[in-house]
Amino acid sequence: MRKTRLRTHLIGITLSIFIVTNLVSCDQNSLKDKDHLVFRYNEYKNITSLDPAFTRILPNIWATNQIFNGLVQLDDSLNVKPDIAKSWNISEEGLVYKFKLRQDVFFHESIVFKSKKRRKVIASDFVYSLNRLKDPKTASPGGWVLQNVKSLESVNDSLLKFTLKKPFPAFLGLLSMRYCSVIPHEAIEEYGEDFRSNPVGTGPFTFKRWEENVKLVFRKNPNYHETDIEGKALPYLEAIAISFVPDIQSEFMLFIQGKTDLLNSLDNSYKDELVSARRSLTK
Repeated sequence: MRKTRLRTHLIGITLSIFIVTNLVSCDQNSLKDKDHLVFRYNEYKNITSLDPAFTRILPNIWATNQIFNGLVQLDDSLNVKPDIAKSWNISEEGLVYKFKLRQDVFFHESIVFKSKKRRKVIASDFVYSLNRLKDPKTASPGGWVLQNVKSLESVNDSLLKFTLKKPFPAFLGLLSMRYCSVIPHEAIEEYGEDFRSNPVGTGPFTFKRWEENVKLVFRKNPNYHETDIEGKALPYLEAIAISFVPDIQSEFMLFIQGKTDLLNSLDNSYKDELVSARRSLTK
């Protein structure tokens, strides 16, 4: 009985890997010699939405972080730094925040913009996006982020103004949350609730396709606004490929075989495969 169960389990693992490998190959055929520029990982817990208003769980956050931007972001030391806002000032009493926006940020090319194909981000886009968080019809779990905001207005296309109910020094940090991403109203008008699987953002990668429970693919945004410290355009990668093999054993095998580049979950029973008794990597 135990042998039969083991054989059945191994067949299931092999089949899962076969399906994912073939899907990866199909997407990478279009990339030809750029396979080394495709970042691949498995999300065994799955992704439920690509709408930033519903980034309550980590898998959603990781995915939407590639598609969207907000006013500010956190660096690798968790310090707040500019994103779409190139600068800001805070009133002496800590109640009024004014953000000056960059003028070189555009939404991804999309049919929602009709003949224009893409559109520049302006202050009123943030007003729309953040008010949408608080709208009961949206039912976003992120509405609490703005509970201390008394008013929000676009002074002009490049200036956004928040007035708080009371001083709150952590407010800037809250604005770095993926909930506070900017989205175009045209996309919500076009897709409604289906925006969850038809995202249009400003991020380093654009949405390519999503076969739920199987595969999600992002492609490089050639018009992305950020550069590295040497002025080289970001991102460096050509694509991100996310698989959804639900079994941790299968996920581990994909990683060991070099079919994924990140292992974001590891059962204790597999640690000896990767780490020796001397605590050094074995692979």
